[in-house]
Amino acid sequence: MTERVVEEIGAERLRYWLELNRKLHETELEAEQQRRLDRLQHWQRNRLASTYADFYQQARYRKAVRFFLDDLYAPGNLVRRNTDVLRVYPVMKRLLPDQTLLTVAHALELQALSTRLDQALALAMGPVLDQNISMDDYADGYQKLGCEVPRRRQIELSQVIGQDLDKLIKLPLIARTLRMCRYPARLAGLGQLQSFLERGFEAFRTMGTSGAFLDAIVERETELLNALLTRGQP
Repeated sequence: MTERVVEEIGAERLRYWLELNRKLHETELEAEQQRRLDRLQHWQRNRLASTYADFYQQARYRKAVRFFLDDLYAPGNLVRRNTDVLRVYPVMKRLLPDQTLLTVAHALELQALSTRLDQALALAMGPVLDQNISMDDYADGYQKLGCEVPRRRQIELSQVIGQDLDKLIKLPLIARTLRMCRYPARLAGLGQLQSFLERGFEAFRTMGTSGAFLDAIVERETELLNALLTRGQP
């Protein structure tokens, strides 16, 4: 596959996920639904922090763990709700190095997927989220909702984004290029995406070799997913 084809694929995927994320974050939830969703996402973040506490205790991995907790798995929106995608899209293609197009597209896909899954799981768990959440409660919600395929895609995307960032830090002059993009990206409504890329770049640059961390994510999250889907079964 040529670099031009890769760029075009990345650009098209980027446009699709930009638009979908904008629509997702324009949807207003009822107060009760939003409160339950917030509690679920807070619980999930604490679970992730506990799962990767061993990596967080090591200085070289600390920024990478924060990046995964605060940027990839935390609730948020990498695109302003009122962003005009048709206006922003060509700006992104012009400003960002080609390799970043797929990275951003994958990040937006993960954010959209996580948002949909969290909202659906919060609805499935319902009033359970009004009290202290147990792992059994969480497993019951998982089994009620199902969604095994998108859950596995969620894990896969975490690894893919890590691999994307591994490639990004190897690009010549990439740090300088990202810094030069700050102001025009902010003007175009891409400030959050720009900050995301810079934090990811710095986290993986500091980590150096990322294989052990990415392998741990896939192994631990897959093991947990399998356990949740079969919990209570003979």
